[in-house]
Amino acid sequence: MVRICKEEHSIQIPAGNAILDGDLYYPLKTRALVVFAHGSGSSRQSPRNRYVAEVLREMSLGTLLFDLLTPEEEMEDEQTGALRFNIKLLAQRLIQVSDWLIHNDETSNYKVGYFGASTGAAAALIAAAELPNYVWAVVSRGGRPDLAINVLPKVKAPTLLIVGGDDTEVILLNQKAYDALKSQKKLEIVPGASHLFEEPGTLEQVAKLATNWFIQHLAAL
Repeated sequence: MVRICKEEHSIQIPAGNAILDGDLYYPLKTRALVVFAHGSGSSRQSPRNRYVAEVLREMSLGTLLFDLLTPEEEMEDEQTGALRFNIKLLAQRLIQVSDWLIHNDETSNYKVGYFGASTGAAAALIAAAELPNYVWAVVSRGGRPDLAINVLPKVKAPTLLIVGGDDTEVILLNQKAYDALKSQKKLEIVPGASHLFEEPGTLEQVAKLATNWFIQHLAAL
């Protein structure tokens, strides 16, 4: 059992034959948790995801950042780049982590949302389609939701797609995914932002949009 605490703490989550490292934070005031699915070649240490997580925490939302791959798999992926685009594997890992949360006494009653970046956004949407009664909201940052195009009509969770205004190709891919979604949905384009939202003020806009979306749909406050 994981004890409730006000500080982020390290955990290990069984996922099939793998053990995944994670960092869990959830406050005492609310019962809402945002699970992060990082993008291509990244990990739970992604500075962009960690910034968004900090903003969510300031608004009394819990967060779980975890590695979708084991250390051995990450080494393999660094050499081949193959696993980061194995959307089926990434989605399965996210589903297994969600199952762990469901069966953990301290997190079983939390409303859960997914925040996905890059290929992690496709994994988040596939998992949301598989867990329609569990996932309350999805946010994609610079994501590739088009990689989940076949399951998007099955997604019931309200979905927010955030794309940089200068990320022309990804805008087109997100528009395609937006058209396929049948749930409540919104496409937000952040002016002047590139794919990684490295320009001044752009990541702050992402965090604000995501926070508002999760507060609205997780009914956390």
